[in-house]
Amino acid sequence: MTSARDHRADVAGVGAPGRPRPLQTGAAALGGAGLGWSSAPLAAAATETIAGRTTGATVLSPSAGQSTVPFHGAHQAGVATPPQAHLSLLGLDLLPEVDGPALARLLRVLSDDIARLTAGQRALADTEPELATVPARLTVTVGIGPRVATTLIPTARRLDLTALPHFATDRLLPRWGQSDLVVQICADDAVTVAHARRMLLKDSRAFSRTRWVQDGFRRAHGSVPGTETMRNLMGQVDGTVNPTEADPAFAGLVWAEADDHGAAFAGGTFMAVRRVRMDLDTWDRVDRPGREFAVGRRLADGAPLTGGAEFDEPDFDATDDVGFPVIDPAAHIRRARTDDPRQRFHRRGYNYTQPDPDRPTGEDSGLIFIAFARDLPTQFVPIQERLAQNDRLNQWISTIGSAVYAVLPGVRDDSEDYLGRALIAARD
Repeated sequence: MTSARDHRADVAGVGAPGRPRPLQTGAAALGGAGLGWSSAPLAAAATETIAGRTTGATVLSPSAGQSTVPFHGAHQAGVATPPQAHLSLLGLDLLPEVDGPALARLLRVLSDDIARLTAGQRALADTEPELATVPARLTVTVGIGPRVATTLIPTARRLDLTALPHFATDRLLPRWGQSDLVVQICADDAVTVAHARRMLLKDSRAFSRTRWVQDGFRRAHGSVPGTETMRNLMGQVDGTVNPTEADPAFAGLVWAEADDHGAAFAGGTFMAVRRVRMDLDTWDRVDRPGREFAVGRRLADGAPLTGGAEFDEPDFDATDDVGFPVIDPAAHIRRARTDDPRQRFHRRGYNYTQPDPDRPTGEDSGLIFIAFARDLPTQFVPIQERLAQNDRLNQWISTIGSAVYAVLPGVRDDSEDYLGRALIAARD
């Protein structure tokens, strides 16, 4: 068997030029691209420099920048991982000539570079190795779209992955539509995300074209307690009722087992990506009680209108002094709630805003809503259907992008393993 490094020579196995060899100057000359060069000495030097640097009265600490999330394991990182501050989501379409063996070559190279970058090490063809020394909890999560799942995988291991139905509130734009591959890059440092994105796009250049890039953000790392629920750009807490890895039901809700789709996909999951545009201009005209009425929660602390704290259970039967429900039947939290334990999934949301001269404010803002589930049709779709039918927030939001993916199982700590090997490699 050959290793990922051996495949560098034929990374352009579909006819495009191979990857450029890194210049043997500067940091690269310390060990050479093929000798397992480590960034640890460089990171230590950076620590000594940064620790004494001040901005006003604030001392900048590099400790968070050196935090890593393991790449190897039964599942890919970036699903159960506590969300980082920055997101860059890549939608890639494979070139027409890419077949199953070529896809396997791409995934082998991606796996090698992801393993290095998430450990704070340079990728093999990294010409800016200094940018790789601050991993900042970098994770990269890779998934395949319906066309790949049904045509490029050997017949016996193909997955049943179909597009989401059209919901009443969808205003889908082709530019944010389905792609063949998705690459979710997250870290607590924006430079780390940008560098990883550039390296992985270099890996993919001979095999694919970029359909879209969706960048998102949360609060900066350390600016709020790590346990605090994120807020979206409408000011609401977003994700209060969200199972996490500590929830005993989490594994059964998220991770596929061998009985679901075969042993080759065990440890994988399914991913829905929804780009939700917010009409903040008209939302600004709604007073605070009106906003809370639409959501069903207080804006100040996220508590349900019938409770005293964010995680209190809402009382949907409570009425006010004149007999009206305290939480309106069409409030967002009421429409999202179900008594069916199967209708739960893990969400990972990020805010977005980008320039848009065609809009009155000059920008387009909203939420990149990412959901992970063991079975999207039974866990995710029913909730979205209820929300689309009668959710008071629908006056101010619309979905402009939608896609689904099968997130590949994790990679063993083995030089021969890589993302998707058991599923995609042409072997029995």
